[in-house]
Amino acid sequence: MNLGFDFFLLSIMLGVGLAMDAFSVSLANGLNEPRMKFGKMAGVAGLFAFFQALMPVIGWVCVHTIVQYFASFEKWIPWIALILLGYIGVKMLIDGIKCRGCEVELHAVTFGALIVQGVATSIDALSVGFTIADYNLVEALLAALVIAIVTFIICLCGIEIGKKVGTKLAGKAGIFGGVILICIGLEIFITSFI
Repeated sequence: MNLGFDFFLLSIMLGVGLAMDAFSVSLANGLNEPRMKFGKMAGVAGLFAFFQALMPVIGWVCVHTIVQYFASFEKWIPWIALILLGYIGVKMLIDGIKCRGCEVELHAVTFGALIVQGVATSIDALSVGFTIADYNLVEALLAALVIAIVTFIICLCGIEIGKKVGTKLAGKAGIFGGVILICIGLEIFITSFI
């Protein structure tokens, strides 16, 4: 087991790379709910961190057990992310347009929506299981923990930035957040073919 500087640097870099989609969604959630309390912010960031850590571990397990089945599933990952994020984004967009002149806060993000967002933004992290395939189980779990910590911090920052901007945008925040989610889904989908 080699838990040196290179191991932690690679894990942190993987965490930053994987957390960018979750950061954008966190930003959208902060825009949508500018009065979100810190406890909920930590819960949202924790949920995204959980999924960002879980997916590479699942990918690692697949590499070491059922790699032939995972390879056939991998081509569907961009489609799944596009559909999930597109659905949530369109819903937020429609709610934002309906509430365009509203002075009230947009609806709080529901737990069900957060689960869908967490899966959609982390599903591409399954392929990280291939990157860490030469790790033993303890190393893979430790790398996943580092990825989770990095994702948690980045998502908290995203929500806070979204909240600050969201109070300035008032009724337009839902529209902007929905557009962000749709764009993330498209970005995941398009870059999978490049």
